[in-house]
Amino acid sequence: MRNDIDKLGNILKTARKNMNLTREQLAEKLKITPRYLMSIENENKKPSYGVLFHLIRELGISADTIFFPERGKSANIEMEQLTRLLRLCDERDLKIATATVKALLNTK
Repeated sequence: MRNDIDKLGNILKTARKNMNLTREQLAEKLKITPRYLMSIENENKKPSYGVLFHLIRELGISADTIFFPERGKSANIEMEQLTRLLRLCDERDLKIATATVKALLNTK
């Protein structure tokens, strides 16, 4: 049976695929080799703190997803996707999104 720490590769691979990034594209952004990234994703290679930090940031995933994988996975993924989209918004877009969410909550 695999430990929770052994799930790191699967979490990172899933996040990379959810962002529609190839291994080569992500490795280039991180300034690591695709082979090293593949070993992290598939061979339980543990990245250095620096590489892990950049993986988390580049993939836009919560550190909780890695350190507390037992917490609801599907809710985390949806929240992360929404957060990632909100980070792409300018100030005007954020005001519209905020008003929309408030309107949704007021209908309950």
